[in-house]
Amino acid sequence: MQHVELNVEGMTCNGCVARLKKALDAADGVRDAQVGLEGPQVRLDYDPAVIDLAAIKETIEDTGFDVV
Repeated sequence: MQHVELNVEGMTCNGCVARLKKALDAADGVRDAQVGLEGPQVRLDYDPAVIDLAAIKETIEDTGFDVV
């Protein structure tokens, strides 16, 4: 398992938080995703044998937010 913390722009409410958490929780290889409105907004553990950091960032961006 690897741990990553990411700053995300575009989340403005708890609905945004819930939408992003749901998307990350659904991604294979992501474990223990924590999403909040204060930075870093995303903290998660992931299995690099299953998913890489680029795919995690793509999941965040596909949900409508920007990784900075």
